[in-house]
Amino acid sequence: RPAWLRPLPAFPQIDQLEDRWSGGDLLLQICADDPLVVSHAARTLASGVRGVAEQKWAQRGFRKAVGTDPTGSTQRNLFGQIDGTENPRPDDVDYDQIVFSDGADQRWMRGGSSLVLRRIRMTMDTWEEIDRTSRELSMGRRIDTGAPLTGTHEHDPADFDAVDDVGLPVIPPESHMARARQRHRGEAMLRRPYNFDDPPEPGKISNSGLIFTAYQADPVRTYIPVQRRLAEQDALNTWTVPIGSAVFALPPGAPEGGYVGQGLFEG
Repeated sequence: RPAWLRPLPAFPQIDQLEDRWSGGDLLLQICADDPLVVSHAARTLASGVRGVAEQKWAQRGFRKAVGTDPTGSTQRNLFGQIDGTENPRPDDVDYDQIVFSDGADQRWMRGGSSLVLRRIRMTMDTWEEIDRTSRELSMGRRIDTGAPLTGTHEHDPADFDAVDDVGLPVIPPESHMARARQRHRGEAMLRRPYNFDDPPEPGKISNSGLIFTAYQADPVRTYIPVQRRLAEQDALNTWTVPIGSAVFALPPGAPEGGYVGQGLFEG
């Protein structure tokens, strides 16, 4: 296995991980515009492994419906915030190096990737008690456009050195944006978040949050340093609680006439 294929280190400042949402040996990620298709595909795939595999968990998330926003617009989370602005783009010159493994660690992983999955509960009730300004300062971006607080449009570069009339940073250094930003290109990852809004558990008002997925060539080099900064000081930690965590190796696509993971079994 790749050296990075192991559970993430503990982040005791924020983690409240539950076994029912964590770990696992084999991941099937099934996506479709129609939930009926997802349900049928899941049953079909599961029927082939009954007796040799046991389902540990199923996490159901959703993204914006097709056609509700212009093509290419960024997903929003349940906080109402645009989520995933700084994703690398396929036309970036270093996109392949960011997302895909070069196989130096394990030859069978060449062209594959890693997936970090974090299930994050959002305390929507207390979030909705604060005003818009407080929400934007916590994130570092405007709610309506997703622009940094120093800009106008979503993809405007952020000025982390800008101060206001009384000398305070326009983008607070403890804001999510400031803590999560790349310190160097090696921290770039491809994020694809899914919202969840499940029935409340007994005694609870809501059960909502984010299924955060991040793809990168090496999570030890890329994901963990960013997560450490967020665990140490992120304004959004007041309203978010990680309750699930897992890391998976994603083999490259199947060769023509072959099957997924063929390189692993061929050595």
